[in-house]
Amino acid sequence: MGALDNLRFAVQRWRGSAVACRHVDAIREVDRGSDGCEPCIALGDTWVHLRMCMTCGTVGCCTTSKNTHASRHARQLGHPIARSVEPGEDWLWCFVDGVIVEG
Repeated sequence: MGALDNLRFAVQRWRGSAVACRHVDAIREVDRGSDGCEPCIALGDTWVHLRMCMTCGTVGCCTTSKNTHASRHARQLGHPIARSVEPGEDWLWCFVDGVIVEG
């Protein structure tokens, strides 16, 4: 999620609407892989917020974190949708379409 995607996300959340995502078929029943960003833990680094891949369950850091592991995971493995694993958040994001996915 880049700057433009961050803006799209904010507008969609503010408007309370979700736009159709073409990748919902990639969503699977997954178990959370970790309590933290798996690559950051391996590096001994920190993160801001966490996202979980809805294809494989890998947990990565958000785009406001310096390593942006969640979006990197989506690009490298072609796993398009992640959900927030932050307390009180229940949204999903499609990195390919740049939209909130109703979940």
